[in-house]
Amino acid sequence: MVAKVAEYESVGLTAITYVSGQTVDEHCHSRAQLIYAVSGVMEITAGKKQWRVPPQRAIWMPARMSHSMLAHGAVELRTVYLPQDVVHSRGAERPMMIAVSPLLRELILRGIALDGSRNRDDLRARIHSLAVEELDLLLSESAQAPERSLPLPSGADKRMTRICNAIMADPAHPYGIEEWAQEVGASKRTLARRFLAEFGMSFVNWRQQVRMVSALARLDKGDPVTVIASDLGYETPAAFSLMFRKLTGMTPSRYASTTGAHAIEAAVGGPEPQSPASDDTRAA
Repeated sequence: MVAKVAEYESVGLTAITYVSGQTVDEHCHSRAQLIYAVSGVMEITAGKKQWRVPPQRAIWMPARMSHSMLAHGAVELRTVYLPQDVVHSRGAERPMMIAVSPLLRELILRGIALDGSRNRDDLRARIHSLAVEELDLLLSESAQAPERSLPLPSGADKRMTRICNAIMADPAHPYGIEEWAQEVGASKRTLARRFLAEFGMSFVNWRQQVRMVSALARLDKGDPVTVIASDLGYETPAAFSLMFRKLTGMTPSRYASTTGAHAIEAAVGGPEPQSPASDDTRAA
Protein backbone atom coordinates (compact mmCIF):
# COMPACT_ATOMS: atom_id res chain seq x y z
CA MET A 1 0.00 0.00 0.00
CA VAL A 2 2.88 2.37 0.75
CA ALA A 3 4.30 1.78 -2.74
CA LYS A 4 0.89 2.48 -4.29
CA VAL A 5 0.54 5.81 -2.48
CA ALA A 6 4.08 6.80 -3.48
CA GLU A 7 3.25 5.93 -7.08
CA TYR A 8 0.41 8.42 -7.21
CA GLU A 9 2.30 11.06 -5.26
CA SER A 10 4.46 11.29 -8.40
CA VAL A 11 1.42 12.40 -10.42
CA GLY A 12 1.34 16.16 -10.93
CA LEU A 13 -1.25 18.56 -12.32
CA THR A 14 -0.71 22.10 -13.59
CA ALA A 15 -2.81 24.88 -15.08
CA ILE A 16 -1.67 27.71 -17.34
CA THR A 17 -3.18 30.18 -19.81
CA TYR A 18 -1.74 30.94 -23.27
CA VAL A 19 -2.77 33.88 -25.44
CA SER A 20 -3.71 33.34 -29.07
CA GLY A 21 -0.64 32.77 -31.22
CA GLN A 22 1.64 31.97 -28.28
CA THR A 23 4.05 29.11 -28.89
CA VAL A 24 5.89 26.60 -26.73
CA ASP A 25 9.16 25.62 -28.38
CA GLU A 26 10.14 22.00 -28.88
CA HIS A 27 10.97 20.31 -25.59
CA CYS A 28 10.34 17.09 -23.67
CA HIS A 29 9.61 15.93 -20.12
CA SER A 30 10.99 13.09 -18.03
CA ARG A 31 7.43 12.00 -17.24
CA ALA A 32 4.57 11.21 -19.59
CA GLN A 33 1.83 13.80 -19.79
CA LEU A 34 -1.74 14.40 -20.80
CA ILE A 35 -2.05 17.79 -22.53
CA TYR A 36 -5.63 19.02 -22.19
CA ALA A 37 -7.08 22.46 -22.95
CA VAL A 38 -10.47 23.22 -21.41
CA SER A 39 -10.85 26.08 -23.90
CA GLY A 40 -9.12 27.09 -27.11
CA VAL A 41 -7.56 24.89 -29.79
CA MET A 42 -4.00 23.58 -29.50
CA GLU A 43 -1.76 22.70 -32.41
CA ILE A 44 0.60 20.03 -31.12
CA THR A 45 3.55 18.81 -33.19
CA ALA A 46 5.64 15.75 -32.31
CA GLY A 47 8.05 14.16 -34.74
CA LYS A 48 6.53 14.30 -38.21
CA LYS A 49 2.93 14.49 -37.01
CA GLN A 50 0.62 17.28 -36.02
CA TRP A 51 -2.67 17.37 -34.14
CA ARG A 52 -5.34 20.09 -33.99
CA VAL A 53 -6.79 19.54 -30.53
CA PRO A 54 -10.19 21.04 -29.59
CA PRO A 55 -11.37 21.37 -25.97
CA GLN A 56 -13.11 17.99 -25.85
CA ARG A 57 -9.89 16.21 -26.78
CA ALA A 58 -6.41 15.87 -25.29
CA ILE A 59 -3.02 14.63 -26.43
CA TRP A 60 -1.22 11.82 -24.67
CA MET A 61 2.50 12.50 -24.87
CA PRO A 62 4.90 9.71 -23.80
CA ALA A 63 7.89 10.47 -21.59
CA ARG A 64 10.91 12.03 -23.32
CA MET A 65 8.99 12.65 -26.55
CA SER A 66 9.94 16.02 -28.05
CA HIS A 67 6.95 18.21 -28.94
CA SER A 68 5.89 21.81 -29.44
CA MET A 69 2.62 23.75 -29.23
CA LEU A 70 0.86 26.69 -30.88
CA ALA A 71 -2.26 28.24 -29.33
CA HIS A 72 -5.19 29.00 -31.62
CA GLY A 73 -7.27 31.41 -29.57
CA ALA A 74 -6.81 31.78 -25.82
CA VAL A 75 -5.90 28.33 -24.47
CA GLU A 76 -6.68 27.33 -20.87
CA LEU A 77 -4.30 24.40 -20.45
CA ARG A 78 -4.53 21.63 -17.88
CA THR A 79 -1.68 19.11 -17.84
CA VAL A 80 -1.31 15.81 -16.01
CA TYR A 81 2.25 14.54 -15.50
CA LEU A 82 2.77 10.91 -14.51
CA PRO A 83 5.39 8.17 -14.66
CA GLN A 84 5.20 6.30 -17.96
CA ASP A 85 4.95 2.94 -16.21
CA VAL A 86 1.73 3.68 -14.28
CA VAL A 87 -0.28 3.28 -17.50
CA HIS A 88 -0.39 -0.14 -19.08
CA SER A 89 -2.38 0.41 -22.28
CA ARG A 90 -1.00 -0.88 -25.54
CA GLY A 91 -0.08 2.09 -27.70
CA ALA A 92 0.83 4.32 -24.75
CA GLU A 93 4.40 4.45 -26.08
CA ARG A 94 3.28 6.79 -28.90
CA PRO A 95 1.48 10.16 -28.93
CA MET A 96 -2.24 9.97 -29.57
CA MET A 97 -5.39 12.03 -29.32
CA ILE A 98 -8.00 10.92 -26.81
CA ALA A 99 -11.54 12.02 -26.00
CA VAL A 100 -11.65 13.41 -22.46
CA SER A 101 -14.48 11.79 -20.53
CA PRO A 102 -16.59 13.90 -18.13
CA LEU A 103 -15.13 11.86 -15.24
CA LEU A 104 -11.51 12.51 -16.21
CA ARG A 105 -12.20 16.19 -16.77
CA GLU A 106 -13.70 16.62 -13.31
CA LEU A 107 -10.90 14.63 -11.66
CA ILE A 108 -8.30 16.88 -13.31
CA LEU A 109 -10.09 20.04 -12.22
CA ARG A 110 -10.60 18.77 -8.67
CA GLY A 111 -6.99 17.66 -8.42
CA ILE A 112 -5.76 21.10 -9.48
CA ALA A 113 -8.13 22.79 -7.02
CA LEU A 114 -6.72 20.65 -4.19
CA ASP A 115 -3.09 21.43 -4.99
CA GLY A 116 -2.96 24.40 -2.65
CA SER A 117 -4.90 22.80 0.22
CA ARG A 118 -3.36 21.33 3.34
CA ASN A 119 -3.98 17.98 5.04
CA ARG A 120 -5.73 16.51 2.01
CA ASP A 121 -2.99 14.13 0.90
CA ASP A 122 -5.19 11.02 1.10
CA LEU A 123 -7.95 12.61 -0.98
CA ARG A 124 -5.43 13.92 -3.50
CA ALA A 125 -3.87 10.45 -3.83
CA ARG A 126 -7.29 8.87 -4.40
CA ILE A 127 -8.12 11.45 -7.07
CA HIS A 128 -4.79 10.87 -8.78
CA SER A 129 -5.28 7.10 -8.64
CA LEU A 130 -8.76 7.27 -10.16
CA ALA A 131 -7.59 9.75 -12.84
CA VAL A 132 -4.78 7.39 -13.87
CA GLU A 133 -7.18 4.43 -14.06
CA GLU A 134 -9.64 6.41 -16.19
CA LEU A 135 -6.82 7.67 -18.43
CA ASP A 136 -5.55 4.11 -18.88
CA LEU A 137 -9.00 3.04 -20.05
CA LEU A 138 -9.31 5.98 -22.46
CA LEU A 139 -5.87 5.26 -23.90
CA SER A 140 -6.88 1.66 -24.58
CA GLU A 141 -10.00 2.85 -26.40
CA SER A 142 -8.16 5.54 -28.36
CA ALA A 143 -5.45 3.12 -29.50
CA GLN A 144 -8.16 1.28 -31.47
CA ALA A 145 -9.64 4.46 -33.01
CA PRO A 146 -8.69 5.95 -36.41
CA GLU A 147 -5.53 8.07 -36.38
CA ARG A 148 -6.33 11.79 -36.11
CA SER A 149 -2.86 13.19 -36.64
CA LEU A 150 -1.73 14.95 -39.79
CA PRO A 151 1.51 13.69 -41.40
CA LEU A 152 4.01 16.52 -41.93
CA PRO A 153 6.69 16.90 -44.60
CA SER A 154 10.23 16.06 -43.53
CA GLY A 155 11.58 19.42 -44.66
CA ALA A 156 14.05 17.80 -47.04
CA ASP A 157 12.24 19.27 -50.05
CA LYS A 158 11.50 23.01 -49.69
CA ARG A 159 8.90 22.83 -52.44
CA MET A 160 6.93 20.23 -50.52
CA THR A 161 7.23 22.20 -47.30
CA ARG A 162 5.94 25.33 -49.02
CA ILE A 163 2.92 23.52 -50.46
CA CYS A 164 2.06 21.70 -47.23
CA ASN A 165 2.40 24.79 -45.05
CA ALA A 166 0.11 26.75 -47.38
CA ILE A 167 -2.57 24.06 -47.32
CA MET A 168 -2.39 23.57 -43.55
CA ALA A 169 -2.76 27.33 -43.11
CA ASP A 170 -5.72 27.36 -45.50
CA PRO A 171 -7.30 23.91 -46.02
CA ALA A 172 -9.64 25.45 -48.62
CA HIS A 173 -6.72 26.55 -50.83
CA PRO A 174 -8.00 26.08 -54.39
CA TYR A 175 -4.76 25.00 -56.09
CA GLY A 176 -4.54 21.48 -57.44
CA ILE A 177 -1.28 19.68 -58.05
CA GLU A 178 -0.87 21.24 -61.52
CA GLU A 179 -1.17 24.78 -60.16
CA TRP A 180 1.22 23.98 -57.33
CA ALA A 181 3.71 22.53 -59.82
CA GLN A 182 3.74 25.83 -61.67
CA GLU A 183 3.91 27.81 -58.42
CA VAL A 184 6.98 26.02 -57.01
CA GLY A 185 8.76 25.28 -60.28
CA ALA A 186 8.40 21.50 -60.42
CA SER A 187 6.69 19.09 -62.74
CA LYS A 188 3.36 17.54 -61.80
CA ARG A 189 4.95 14.09 -61.97
CA THR A 190 7.76 15.11 -59.60
CA LEU A 191 5.31 16.44 -57.00
CA ALA A 192 3.14 13.35 -57.30
CA ARG A 193 6.17 11.15 -56.61
CA ARG A 194 7.24 13.31 -53.69
CA PHE A 195 3.81 13.06 -52.00
CA LEU A 196 3.84 9.29 -52.36
CA ALA A 197 7.39 9.11 -50.99
CA GLU A 198 6.73 11.48 -48.06
CA PHE A 199 3.25 10.37 -47.01
CA GLY A 200 2.46 7.13 -48.77
CA MET A 201 -0.54 8.81 -50.39
CA SER A 202 -1.41 11.13 -53.26
CA PHE A 203 -1.58 14.92 -53.09
CA VAL A 204 -5.39 14.75 -53.26
CA ASN A 205 -5.60 12.26 -50.40
CA TRP A 206 -3.19 14.24 -48.22
CA ARG A 207 -5.13 17.47 -48.81
CA GLN A 208 -8.31 15.58 -47.97
CA GLN A 209 -6.77 14.55 -44.67
CA VAL A 210 -5.90 18.16 -43.88
CA ARG A 211 -9.49 19.14 -44.50
CA MET A 212 -10.77 16.23 -42.43
CA VAL A 213 -8.59 17.13 -39.44
CA SER A 214 -9.83 20.72 -39.66
CA ALA A 215 -13.44 19.55 -39.97
CA LEU A 216 -13.20 17.26 -36.94
CA ALA A 217 -11.78 20.04 -34.78
CA ARG A 218 -14.54 22.42 -35.82
CA LEU A 219 -17.30 19.87 -35.36
CA ASP A 220 -15.92 19.20 -31.89
CA LYS A 221 -16.29 22.93 -31.20
CA GLY A 222 -19.89 22.87 -32.37
CA ASP A 223 -19.54 24.84 -35.64
CA PRO A 224 -22.44 24.34 -38.12
CA VAL A 225 -21.88 21.80 -40.88
CA THR A 226 -22.88 24.27 -43.60
CA VAL A 227 -20.29 26.81 -42.42
CA ILE A 228 -17.54 24.20 -42.17
CA ALA A 229 -18.30 22.89 -45.67
CA SER A 230 -18.11 26.39 -47.15
CA ASP A 231 -14.94 27.33 -45.26
CA LEU A 232 -13.19 24.15 -46.41
CA GLY A 233 -13.89 24.87 -50.06
CA TYR A 234 -16.73 22.43 -50.77
CA GLU A 235 -19.36 23.67 -53.22
CA THR A 236 -22.23 22.16 -51.23
CA PRO A 237 -22.73 20.66 -47.74
CA ALA A 238 -23.70 17.43 -49.51
CA ALA A 239 -20.26 17.18 -51.15
CA PHE A 240 -18.60 17.74 -47.79
CA SER A 241 -20.85 15.16 -46.12
CA LEU A 242 -20.02 12.60 -48.81
CA MET A 243 -16.29 13.03 -48.19
CA PHE A 244 -16.76 12.95 -44.42
CA ARG A 245 -18.83 9.79 -44.49
CA LYS A 246 -16.34 8.09 -46.81
CA LEU A 247 -13.51 8.69 -44.35
CA THR A 248 -15.31 8.24 -41.02
CA GLY A 249 -18.27 6.00 -41.76
CA MET A 250 -20.78 8.55 -40.45
CA THR A 251 -22.29 11.86 -41.48
CA PRO A 252 -20.96 15.13 -39.99
CA SER A 253 -24.28 15.70 -38.22
CA ARG A 254 -24.17 12.29 -36.60
CA TYR A 255 -20.56 12.79 -35.54
CA ALA A 256 -21.40 16.17 -34.02
CA SER A 257 -24.42 14.80 -32.14
CA THR A 258 -22.45 11.94 -30.59
CA THR A 259 -19.00 13.39 -29.92
CA GLY A 260 -19.17 17.14 -30.55
CA ALA A 261 -19.07 20.04 -28.13
CA HIS A 262 -22.77 20.25 -27.32
CA ALA A 263 -22.99 16.52 -26.65
CA ILE A 264 -20.11 16.63 -24.18
CA GLU A 265 -21.36 19.82 -22.54
CA ALA A 266 -24.79 18.24 -22.03
CA ALA A 267 -23.18 15.17 -20.49
CA VAL A 268 -21.29 17.19 -17.88
CA GLY A 269 -24.08 19.66 -17.19
CA GLY A 270 -22.89 22.97 -18.53
CA PRO A 271 -19.84 24.96 -19.61
CA GLU A 272 -16.35 24.46 -18.27
CA PRO A 273 -15.54 25.81 -14.79
CA GLN A 274 -12.25 27.63 -14.53
CA SER A 275 -9.31 26.80 -12.26
CA PRO A 276 -6.42 29.08 -11.24
CA ALA A 277 -3.32 28.94 -13.44
CA SER A 278 0.05 27.86 -12.11
CA ASP A 279 3.48 29.34 -12.77
CA ASP A 280 4.63 26.37 -14.92
CA THR A 281 5.34 28.11 -18.22
CA ARG A 282 6.29 24.91 -20.03
CA ALA A 283 3.20 22.89 -19.12
CA ALA A 284 2.75 21.73 -22.70
